Amino acid sequence: MRDVVICEPVRTAVGGFGGAFKTVHAHEMAAHIVSELMARTKLPAEVVEDCIFAQCYPTMEAPAFGRMIALDAGLTTSTGGYQIDRRCGSGLQAVINAVMQVATGANDVIIAGGAESMSNAPFFSIDMRWNIRGDGLMLHDGLSRGRYTAGGKHHPVPGGMIETAENLRRDYQISREAQDQFAYNSHMKAAAAQKAGKFSEEIIPYTVKGRKADTVVDSDEHIRADSSLEKLSTLRAIRGRVDDQSTVTAGNASGQNDGAAACIVCTREAAEKYGLKPLGRLVSWSVAGVGPEVMGIGPVPSTQKALKTAGLELKDIDVIELNEAFAAQVLACTKALEFSDDDMDRLNVNGSGISLGHPVG
Repeated sequence: MRDVVICEPVRTAVGGFGGAFKTVHAHEMAAHIVSELMARTKLPAEVVEDCIFAQCYPTMEAPAFGRMIALDAGLTTSTGGYQIDRRCGSGLQAVINAVMQVATGANDVIIAGGAESMSNAPFFSIDMRWNIRGDGLMLHDGLSRGRYTAGGKHHPVPGGMIETAENLRRDYQISREAQDQFAYNSHMKAAAAQKAGKFSEEIIPYTVKGRKADTVVDSDEHIRADSSLEKLSTLRAIRGRVDDQSTVTAGNASGQNDGAAACIVCTREAAEKYGLKPLGRLVSWSVAGVGPEVMGIGPVPSTQKALKTAGLELKDIDVIELNEAFAAQVLACTKALEFSDDDMDRLNVNGSGISLGHPVG
């Protein structure tokens, strides 16, 4: 296998649901940051061989998502492109696929990333073309529908993703107070990082056209610097009417957001040739399936497998990233992985899904 490096990661700011990016489509955000990435690095367009992008709420406004992004970003027509959907792990899988393609010699230089506009997730009908009945037409909300159907016919999850978090809360005895504390800490870490300018280099500003004036979006919208435990404690549990033991609220769950991110994946030789700055390399990776009703515990077996492959232990890792879909889910994972206080100090040091937002792709 060839030596592969991950270089020059960039992103948009993360927009709030129905916020600054509500009129901007996912492929537009993605094409903008790819174009700016090419300009920033002065990488010749003709050397990019593939463009791999993740998206979980697609529309036919941008079929073959990665290919359309490549074209709109000004890459050559010889650059390929495709789309990935592994839900919350989609963007990471795009980078993994790029590493595999370069490591095995299929390509030398690839752009990989993910983009999502949850504000523009479509409504859809599966009956409109042939089966409209006298009782009317059913429209599904694309944003929420997949959360309830993700278990397929053999593993139904009628309460959707929130039910999976409540299942983990029950199985691992995670209190509401612990969840709110975790959510508060996430916001404080993200707010501190934002104030210190830690995101300024990676964020590429995006100009949103307006009727009266244009707006430059260059700061994450979802972070709540004014969050408090008192405010979080007043929020009602989303499934409270179904289960009086429910604890998951809008405050201790991730947001619905808009944004895009990308990086260059290439051989070390290509990075040196084109003056690209490597951020890191992929030592090992793993995928592990779990029951759909407890989907959020998936990072536990996958982390264990990835560490074993690399010959490492959790204590060897300096910075730990664990996606915050729900505070209950993260705390279940840290409990199952037997996190120490020191491990917790190294977890999501600049915030994550609860504070930064969660544009799924």
